[in-house]
Amino acid sequence: MFAFSRRRMKLGRSKGHKSDPLHGSRSPGGHVSLSNGGDPITASVSGRADDLAYRCSSDSFDLDARALDSSENWAVLPTEGDKPAPRFSHAAAIIGSKMVVFGGDSGHQLLDDTKILNLEKLTWDSTTPKVLPSPIRSTSKLPACKGHCMVSWGNSVILVGGKSEPATDRLSVWAFNTETEIWSLMEAKGDIPAARSGHTVTRAGATLILFGGEDAKGKKRHDLHMFDLKSSTWLPLNYKGSGPSPRSNHVAALYDDRILLIFGGHSKSKTLNDLFSLDFETMVWSRVKTNGPHPSPRAGCSGALCGTKWYITGGGSKKKRQAETWVFDVLESKWTVRAVPPSSSITTKKGFSMVPLYHRDKIVLVAFGGNKKDPSDKVEVLVVLQNDHSYSWRSAPDVDPLLYEYSPSTKELAGHLNKCAPLYSNSSVARHSLTSTVERASREEHGALGTSLHRKYGQVEDCSSLAQKLEKLIDDDKYDDVDDCSSCPASTPKDHRSKRTGADTRTDMARTVAVKEENTDNQGPSGRRIARSSSDISHLYNNKITDLIRRNAALEDQLAAALASKEQAEKNLSLVMSSREQLEKRLASRGKDAELLKEKIAGLELAQEESNSLSNAVHADNVRLEREVAFLKAIADETRKEMHSTRRVLAGEQSRTFQLQVEVFHLKQRLQTAEGRSVTPRKPHNP
Repeated sequence: MFAFSRRRMKLGRSKGHKSDPLHGSRSPGGHVSLSNGGDPITASVSGRADDLAYRCSSDSFDLDARALDSSENWAVLPTEGDKPAPRFSHAAAIIGSKMVVFGGDSGHQLLDDTKILNLEKLTWDSTTPKVLPSPIRSTSKLPACKGHCMVSWGNSVILVGGKSEPATDRLSVWAFNTETEIWSLMEAKGDIPAARSGHTVTRAGATLILFGGEDAKGKKRHDLHMFDLKSSTWLPLNYKGSGPSPRSNHVAALYDDRILLIFGGHSKSKTLNDLFSLDFETMVWSRVKTNGPHPSPRAGCSGALCGTKWYITGGGSKKKRQAETWVFDVLESKWTVRAVPPSSSITTKKGFSMVPLYHRDKIVLVAFGGNKKDPSDKVEVLVVLQNDHSYSWRSAPDVDPLLYEYSPSTKELAGHLNKCAPLYSNSSVARHSLTSTVERASREEHGALGTSLHRKYGQVEDCSSLAQKLEKLIDDDKYDDVDDCSSCPASTPKDHRSKRTGADTRTDMARTVAVKEENTDNQGPSGRRIARSSSDISHLYNNKITDLIRRNAALEDQLAAALASKEQAEKNLSLVMSSREQLEKRLASRGKDAELLKEKIAGLELAQEESNSLSNAVHADNVRLEREVAFLKAIADETRKEMHSTRRVLAGEQSRTFQLQVEVFHLKQRLQTAEGRSVTPRKPHNP
């Protein structure tokens, strides 16, 4: 699933002595070399492989000159040059000897400037970075934002998310090259998360892990995403267990490239102080149970992981700001207070940034900005580690063998065991334990014998000769370990090794003492005294030889147990390799599925383009039809008006027609009346 490999995770998990604050062995080049039988890899003092961005490589930067060796609290670090505008809710990251600061809120507006603090000269650079034009953006200007995250990667700084103007729907990722001083937009693919602010981003190799935040609608989130920096692809991560509640303005850290830690933040209704961890091997969330006191609820704090120590400072709730700097021991699950700064410190403000700086034997926390009543442009530092022995990172105990001048055979055995040390830590520890026990036994043996002989005779020469004979007998009893010692250049071939029992050793010892007594018979009374004393010495040697044989048997048992643990480790390694192969196969199948999904997405994009064109045509037709309908409505209105007027005219005509009909009727009646009168005969007149 992740870009970082199982082999690297395994190397990161190799623990050292619990009292060491940081683990690993320091190489001459200043980097950490972690190895487990394979090729060594380099890591910075943060414990993450391929993370060299936090180290200040220049020797010209001298914290001693700033009189911080005795400082137990936050102190102002004076800077010069073109200082940035006071701000808060910005982000910062360290690349080599440069601290890059971007964006934030000035109290009046969001900022889009990039400021670089040169830690060699403690001077703010006045250069203006450029923005590389992007084919997917119409403007070449970097958007002003706040509440974003910045992490280092090689010689670049990666900016993720933030509340910007103008607002966007999807999360954007920008990269800033500190050598060319050019910003460029990373054209992300895959399931791009929604835009947000107040989230956290951690890095493991070439993979970014994003958690939580607040989206543009003010909704708190608790989703988990990963971003592959090499392929610029987002993927959502599915997990198990009861994880953290939705929150923003929390802090996060990635320990050992395997354990994601989440602390505090704002939920929907309250401020939190819970601590959760996510194991990326099992993808299971769990709540961390801590010992002793713990921080009060807080949000908006800043955190920095230095080895096994997680420093968290500042933060607070809506009613109260918290000033103290806490440190969480990842191995012991214990909180302790590191410093309580004065009220004038910028760490008591809200929205300040904090990054770790590694220089020589010091680990320094660098804080910048913040806002209380007014925004700040101060830089403060806190030296959290300045011990020369603090960098004794060890993946396994590495104790030099104790060599004694009394025992040349033990010296050979110690070198033999060390040269034949296997690749697994359990066997290595057993070998070192075996070597130390043999050396201690030899020292006690020869020391006691030498003291006794010297006290009785004062004859160092006789003691030396007898001790040398005994050493020769002990030296013949070599360990026969074909598996572990076959590659040793100084080991003796198996055919020439002498495997002697305790009885053989005692017989040879008796012969030696008999020869010694025979030589003393010819020396008179003094010789007889030496012979009687030699008998006591022989008895003492027999007791010591018996004790050595018993110890040898116990050590052989320990060696057998170590070999058994080696075999078990080899089996575990084979299981891990097989699981790795299965994971690679799954990853390959997932890659094929991703290609198929890409093809489907491309087809969907084409279909969407076609649907967009069809929708545009339909929209144009709808507009035309709406215009025609409006025109027809106007014609219909005019027609209705004409019809009303026509109806009125027709009604008038109908009334006139009726009147005419009435008049015609009357005229007809009159006519009929007139005709009737004319038809009636008149009486003739008589002449």
